[in-house]
Amino acid sequence: MSVTTKKLPKRQFDVVIVGAGGSGMRAALQMSRAGLSVAVLSKVFPTRSHTVAAQGGIGASLGNMSEDSWEWHFYDTVKGSDWLGDQDAIEFMCRQAPAAVYELEHFGMPFDRNADGTIYQRPFGGHTANHGEKPVQRACAAADRTGHALLHTLYQQNVKAHTNFFVEWMALDLIRDADGDVVGVTAMELETGDIYVLEAKATLLATGGAGRVFQASTNAFINTGDGLGMVARAGIPLQDMEFWQFHPTGVAGAGVLLTEGCRGEGAILINSEGERFMERYAPTLKDLAPRDFVSRSMDQEIKEGRGCGPNKDYVLLKLDHLGAETIHKRLPSVFEIGLNFANVDITKEPIPVVPTIHYQMGGIPTNVNGQVVVPDGQGNQKVVNGLYAVGECSCVSVHGANRLGTNSLLDLVVFGRSAGNHMVDLCKQTRSHKDLPADAADAALARVAHLDQSTGGEYAQNVANDIRQCMQTHAGVFRTQAKMDEGVKEIMKIAERVPGITLKDKSMVWNTARMEALEVENLIEVAKATMLSAAARHECRGAHSVDDYERPADDPDHPLGRNDQEWLKHTLWFSEDNHLEYKPVRMQPLTVPTVPPKPRTF
Repeated sequence: MSVTTKKLPKRQFDVVIVGAGGSGMRAALQMSRAGLSVAVLSKVFPTRSHTVAAQGGIGASLGNMSEDSWEWHFYDTVKGSDWLGDQDAIEFMCRQAPAAVYELEHFGMPFDRNADGTIYQRPFGGHTANHGEKPVQRACAAADRTGHALLHTLYQQNVKAHTNFFVEWMALDLIRDADGDVVGVTAMELETGDIYVLEAKATLLATGGAGRVFQASTNAFINTGDGLGMVARAGIPLQDMEFWQFHPTGVAGAGVLLTEGCRGEGAILINSEGERFMERYAPTLKDLAPRDFVSRSMDQEIKEGRGCGPNKDYVLLKLDHLGAETIHKRLPSVFEIGLNFANVDITKEPIPVVPTIHYQMGGIPTNVNGQVVVPDGQGNQKVVNGLYAVGECSCVSVHGANRLGTNSLLDLVVFGRSAGNHMVDLCKQTRSHKDLPADAADAALARVAHLDQSTGGEYAQNVANDIRQCMQTHAGVFRTQAKMDEGVKEIMKIAERVPGITLKDKSMVWNTARMEALEVENLIEVAKATMLSAAARHECRGAHSVDDYERPADDPDHPLGRNDQEWLKHTLWFSEDNHLEYKPVRMQPLTVPTVPPKPRTF
């Protein structure tokens, strides 16, 4: 490609947001309402962003259905994170939760209602009253389409606030100046293939998760870790990428999500003997134990020969006892999914389920204002000026080693609003844009030119499929040290093939092959970060369950298992030379006493 940075068309905004899901649109709304010029880029129409797939609810201690408090929500989130979550950030989120939900209600979000008109709340895994005493009803729900309702509500509000949407655009790379500040992004308009420079006083990454790095996933095909790839190539580390949540109830053979709201409404998991097996693993919370715990219990049932089906490779989720009326009222999408993806009428028979990759706990390291932070070389963290991240692509860290259900939608709106407020203040204090560097778009142009000039090589999806197979095999719900070490070698070999990807179709207009090839360059960064970070963490914690370090059930004092003496710390992975650094977990909350680590029992 002979085009240079000087010849590229340029657009200038106060803020550029990459991603039009819940977090990006919540931040955009805050800034558009304040009068800033805001551009939101999205590979798909905003209401098709992956937030639309969230089903079960958004967590907040409203106390509409049972006694509750933000302190209990805080405790559950710390415990759910297996003590890898930063307790100051967790307190910030849980205290903000009720106000965030009421704000959504005032925006027009159609929550289900109780008879007295208050917001309906259902129980959810790991959410308890009085520090684990019993399940609590904390998930504010709109049937089983809560994410759909949230996303459409925020989109409507943004249209009203005159937010600028760049629909079917793909961001390529961050633009950093000589000071290391981020001054915008390069982006491709997919309809034409043209590349633009988008200047901004602040750039916000809200690109969602990267679940498509695994073979079996509940994630949309757009979830290819684009924001993660952008920061990794810009020299910024990724945090805690060894922690990936497997949702217990993906439809066997399809991977489509069945919300945890099923179990919140009273659904139960059974094995081939018809036994409600979670009573054995979690006597108090049973089927409403946290997701990592339930996923491992399901896997154990299958390993011990109590799986269902001809190959005994799944368990069953039983809902028929709830009654058809409740199912159609509270779980209408689950009913449709059962028919379409499993040929099962859940009002009459159980549905086959297996743990399926669902959510990344790690991501771009940030503070509670959404500012991206990096090590300063002296044991402290410094802000990357002009760069923010929110939502699943970020790591605050409120989810630690395992996210509680309903805390993802809460994360989006709480930190989307917080980052929006911080960028409003920044833009009001910053009168003019910083100068663009002369080579602003050179890296992105070189990547696209390499593809366009290729004459032979591999098809992008062949490389992508090998990445997914490697991740599924070597970084699954149960891991071994040998498997992870082997996975590191394998993923590095696959990484060597990425520069050899070729395009047979060199056309400009709506060239999806070009987009897919660029997405693979993001997927490989995520895969390397995950495999190297996982292989280096020699313990079991949350979703990172390693057979080699599993504590024997009959010996609670055994040194294996979770190792708080050596591993109560966050992982930071750097792409440039594949090296790892670590930083301590922040154990001190803002106003309440520290919750000290203890065994996780349910």
